[in-house]
Amino acid sequence: MSDYTISAIGHIQSPYKQKFAIPRQPRLVPQAKAKLIFAPDFNREEFVRGLDEFTHIWLLFRFHETADKGYSAMVRPPRLGGNERKGVFATRATFRPNAIGMSAVKLEGIEYKNGQLSLLLAGIDLLDGTPIIDIKPYLPYSDSMPDASAGFADTRPETQMTVEFSPQAIEFVNSQTQYPDLHDFIANVLKQDPRPAYKKQKDGEQSYGMTLYNYNIRWQVNGEHNVVTSIEKN
Repeated sequence: MSDYTISAIGHIQSPYKQKFAIPRQPRLVPQAKAKLIFAPDFNREEFVRGLDEFTHIWLLFRFHETADKGYSAMVRPPRLGGNERKGVFATRATFRPNAIGMSAVKLEGIEYKNGQLSLLLAGIDLLDGTPIIDIKPYLPYSDSMPDASAGFADTRPETQMTVEFSPQAIEFVNSQTQYPDLHDFIANVLKQDPRPAYKKQKDGEQSYGMTLYNYNIRWQVNGEHNVVTSIEKN
């Protein structure tokens, strides 16, 4: 066995400023837009020449916020309600021996502006600041296997969660122009029901907060209904 040193080729600028509320897989929230900002050693257009011929790409990244916490041989997947243990290699959990993750995301464009090379991405599921260690084009004929089975995660996670915006929240969404998809973005994040599994089993109204982009968003959950009560700028 050998040890390897891997340097990040760039990092993600993401609307997700905290782990809470990040979708548990890519492309579940298509309105989640992000940028991959290339590091100085890779900040040249030659590195991505021809990449614009592909609609989707694979990102290999490091779970930078949990890497120092070590790994576990057994984990509790959220898809199983946090009640059943599986081997870490049978899941996509963050507590992995090398803290490496992967995401297949939509490539919406390549930007070279003011001397900075960036990729414009959508359907992202990565925390702001995530180090990217490699990029590979997504190949439908090879990477898509319709006859594959996926064990306990064989179907897209669905909930019955509904989302309502208070008048104050609607007013805020309509008054800002920076993010045209902000309403749908927030709604689709909440439809994924980001609460911890043990919280979902509790009755009664619960209040939560999250940060998306530079906004503090507060909402309440009662049963399977969310009400966005307020949105404020940080």
